[in-house]
Amino acid sequence: MLNGGICFITDSRLSVLGVEDTVRIVLDAGVRWIQYREKTLSRRDLFLQAERLRTLTQEYRAVLTINDHADIALAVDADGVHLGQDDLPLTAARKIMGEKDVGISTHDIEQALEAWRNGADYIGFGPVFETSTKEAGTPRGLSLLRETASSIDIPVVAIGGINLENLREVLRHGAAAVAVASGILESSDLYSTARNFVNIVNAEI
Repeated sequence: MLNGGICFITDSRLSVLGVEDTVRIVLDAGVRWIQYREKTLSRRDLFLQAERLRTLTQEYRAVLTINDHADIALAVDADGVHLGQDDLPLTAARKIMGEKDVGISTHDIEQALEAWRNGADYIGFGPVFETSTKEAGTPRGLSLLRETASSIDIPVVAIGGINLENLREVLRHGAAAVAVASGILESSDLYSTARNFVNIVNAEI
């Protein structure tokens, strides 16, 4: 599931070129895991864009995860769904998704342990640092990331404020992969920044 160790999370608010063109640039740069996160579209339009992203990711042999919506993930034949703490319960999502991947966002060790026990394939953990992408709460920091990663036996995907300057430290504190939105989208050169993320991750993992 953790295809290449870096997950690019879409954000239409920050995508000057549009979500699909931005995803293609990131895929061209070598990223092979896309998480489609969209909070503003109707469910119909969300489905239609997810369907187009499924075609695009298949072209690059990349993984596609749909944020929040297990039914849409299944409808477009995505590789998995990623849930928040307030979304469909993990056990219910598993009934919908079957053998496809189910990940869940966690913010402390207790939530991580619960996700592991309930059969999550991986967890997102964070925010590790301050982030401008969404309201995510108080940064958890590298020490808690390491403690969480050592407490469970499924991969931990670090998220929140991760950039080229702190990426190596995040990976060295137990993250099996990183999820990035603003760290790429706020760059003036999407391709080069995404490529640098890929190069660092490849060197560290």
